Amino acid sequence: MRFYLLIFAWLILSCQRVPYQIQSHYNENTNPPKPNYALKEHWASLPDKNDPADRVPLKSDFTDNQAQAKVDVFFIHPTIYTQKPQGPSEWNADVNDADMNQKVDESTILNQASVFNGSCRVYAPRYRQAHYQAFVTKNLTDKVQSLDLAYSDVKASFEYYLQHYNQGRPIVIASHSQGTVHAKRLIKEFFDQKPLQKQFVAAYLVGIATQPNTFGSIKACENGDQTGCFVSWNTYARDYYPSWYNEGLNTSISTNPLTWKLDEEFAPRSLSKGGVGLKFTYVPEAVDAQNHAGMLWINKPYVKGRFLLNTKIWHRADYNLFYGNIRENVKNRVENYWREK
Repeated sequence: MRFYLLIFAWLILSCQRVPYQIQSHYNENTNPPKPNYALKEHWASLPDKNDPADRVPLKSDFTDNQAQAKVDVFFIHPTIYTQKPQGPSEWNADVNDADMNQKVDESTILNQASVFNGSCRVYAPRYRQAHYQAFVTKNLTDKVQSLDLAYSDVKASFEYYLQHYNQGRPIVIASHSQGTVHAKRLIKEFFDQKPLQKQFVAAYLVGIATQPNTFGSIKACENGDQTGCFVSWNTYARDYYPSWYNEGLNTSISTNPLTWKLDEEFAPRSLSKGGVGLKFTYVPEAVDAQNHAGMLWINKPYVKGRFLLNTKIWHRADYNLFYGNIRENVKNRVENYWREK
């Protein structure tokens, strides 16, 4: 029975559902209501709110240290809005949609944002995320307008955070997929060559191709100790090249989260501090990894029944596969930030 549970965990993580295709064009008159970040319910995670970012994986020895943390993480979640819209708004999700919020909380907040609770207080806003269609549509206007609306919420939530929560504390920026699109824009607007850069610990810009020259003065981290820099990776099966490889992935930064280096040296599973699988359960020595020309290549995760796994795109598991290593690395960079200051 355990065999099937473990393999089912990784199949769930890697499955690629076919998203709903929106037929109409973006219409600002049908936009859902603007969030009010004075309301706790418009945050997926806050340090004083009981939420999934407070949890640690089952069968792990990790602990939630937010109460003692001296650094904040501002986490921007990925696209969860892929299904057929239930209301008049198609291109952007409603932050008052209880079903959507539950999906966000039980997926990305639990499996991704929680990785930072060992060293940081976790802030994760709800926002009118763009539908998955924004990333595949050929209509540039629809794409830009829906993503601009989503970013306007991310920006508003960050401004509220700075005014009401931050109190001069150091900041980690973290994100995945659509969240990384917004995170890069946020860093450019608020940190890069700005006074707030002195509070910038590091950025985890995962799941979207990020170029070396994305920012003016914030560069890619070259090792696991550096601060004031960013890391980024996109996970695929070894020897696989996606159809969009030459559209920016081929020239992107790829950080190996087992070594935190940019080179192409193979990192064996012995360097894995563990991943997260079914029911948020810790899996030791989950994976190996190797950078290759802008991508992070892995062999099949080391779980029971791994021979059944034929997944090529491990996008949904970009954080899960390297959960323990990310957690350890955040702690290391936070400690180095304080030493340097």
